[in-house]
Amino acid sequence: MPRNNNDNNGISGPDLDAREEKLLKRKERLDALEAGIKARERELAAKESKRKQIVLRLPESLWNEIARWAEDDFRSINGQIEYLLTKSVRERKK
Repeated sequence: MPRNNNDNNGISGPDLDAREEKLLKRKERLDALEAGIKARERELAAKESKRKQIVLRLPESLWNEIARWAEDDFRSINGQIEYLLTKSVRERKK
């Protein structure tokens, strides 16, 4: 059975307008929060994408060990070195 346009679950006139206004304000607040979250995500992504390049000289035996470890962890050698350095810095901060 099609709904009648006047059928608003018993709410009519000013009550319906007040409820609609309240919902619109709530939507505006949610939209503002979402925009803030997206802006913060963009800031974090920009910070993470900035990388410094370094030249790192390692003994061949250490390189080979890191390469095997990286393969076991499904990472590149560079990714493994970054992982190990990040883990080390976190542990130092504790």
